[in-house]
Amino acid sequence: MIAVRLVRLIEVHSEVLTEELLAKFQTSPRTADLQKVPLHELRARSSEILRHLSEWLLSKAESDIEGRYREIGALRASQNVSFSDFCWAIVLTKEHIWDFIQQHGFLQGPLEVYGAMEFLRLLDQFFERAICYAAEGYELSKTETLSYVSVSHHAATPLKRL
Repeated sequence: MIAVRLVRLIEVHSEVLTEELLAKFQTSPRTADLQKVPLHELRARSSEILRHLSEWLLSKAESDIEGRYREIGALRASQNVSFSDFCWAIVLTKEHIWDFIQQHGFLQGPLEVYGAMEFLRLLDQFFERAICYAAEGYELSKTETLSYVSVSHHAATPLKRL
């Protein structure tokens, strides 16, 4: 029950959290490549997570997470965002959420600490899967791009006869 309350608190403050997160992305040297992504797109993706966190943590099927994050991974690959910067963005998002919970003083008694631990378990599970599925989408996109370039290159090059 406390985990649900924490999630709802984040959703209520999602707009402010999104803007703070975007500021972190813009100032962190670990996410410099995100400047290749249009700001409105970063805002939409960050808001999508924060505004609907309860759905992502509690009700989305594994296939929903897989599909969405494979798509995002492929998109970031096509935008030439380095994979490490992309991963750091996901990690910073999770840390930003956790920092918000700690700042709001919900960890005062044993019941709150237990609820926060359950929330953190759900948060870790979601973001770990997000990173793995995004990696799959990123790799698949890069492989498909290399295959296309290879096929295009070979098709344009005439074969030499021996």
